[in-house]
Amino acid sequence: MRALVLVDLQYDFLPGGALAVAHGDETVPIAAKLMPRFDIVVATQDWHPKDHKSFAVNNPGTEVGQLRELGGLPQVMWPAHCVQNSRGADLHDALERSKITAVFRKGIDPGVDSYSGFFDNGHEKATGLGDWLKQKKVDRLYVLGLATDYCVKFTALDARQLGFDVWLIEDGCRAVNLSPDDGETAIAEMRAAGVTIVDSGSISS
Repeated sequence: MRALVLVDLQYDFLPGGALAVAHGDETVPIAAKLMPRFDIVVATQDWHPKDHKSFAVNNPGTEVGQLRELGGLPQVMWPAHCVQNSRGADLHDALERSKITAVFRKGIDPGVDSYSGFFDNGHEKATGLGDWLKQKKVDRLYVLGLATDYCVKFTALDARQLGFDVWLIEDGCRAVNLSPDDGETAIAEMRAAGVTIVDSGSISS
């Protein structure tokens, strides 16, 4: 059984959003086109409280993009984004809700960030996505979304560690690229971990 995983296709990651990914909006029509081809579609959703410690505004003296530490882990300081119940946290309206089987929220604990759709960054708490997929007898995941070098990468890597066959839909992803090559480096990391890199045009019903 296969499933499509839509990673963080939320307004704050799109042009005009609080943490806009360049050309991030180009991923949405690709996701919308692919959704009807899958019986199981899962969306992940950043769902931060206002006091999340990964926000630069909550760490006086820090700047957006600066690397600090949070809970003993390296942590990029981000602009406040995807705050619970805000418009920026909403999934894009072009994603037909009736075709999304389940939504898994992450980043809820203010003391630790959660890039992956499966675990927080410290791998202390699971979102429930892994167990849910296994209950549905899913063994192959097709992953796309935002951003290639953060939430997409860590979702794909955790999925591999959990034993899933993972296919990255490269044209359905865009990178933050705090450094210009971060997106390419992330794809190389995923490939090295056994992720298959494909184009959306190669995926049939």
